Amino acid sequence: MNPSVSVANPCLNICRMDQAGKYCQGCGRTPLEIGGWDRMTDAQRAEVMASLPARLPWRSGQAPAPAP
Repeated sequence: MNPSVSVANPCLNICRMDQAGKYCQGCGRTPLEIGGWDRMTDAQRAEVMASLPARLPWRSGQAPAPAP
C-alpha cells in the first residue's frame, strides 16, 4: 500500500490518560491502540479513527478541548 494514503496517527502530543485510565485525553485511543498502532492494518486504524469522535466530544466541536 502507498504510505501517502495510509491512515495517519491521531497523536496530538497531549499524552495523558483520563481519570479512568481508559483513553488518552489527546488522541482518544486506548493504551492498547496506542501501543499497537504501528502493527495495525489501515482498516484497523480506520476503525479506531471512526470511534474517536464519540470518545472525545471536543474533537468534533461538541465540547471544549482539555487544557494542556
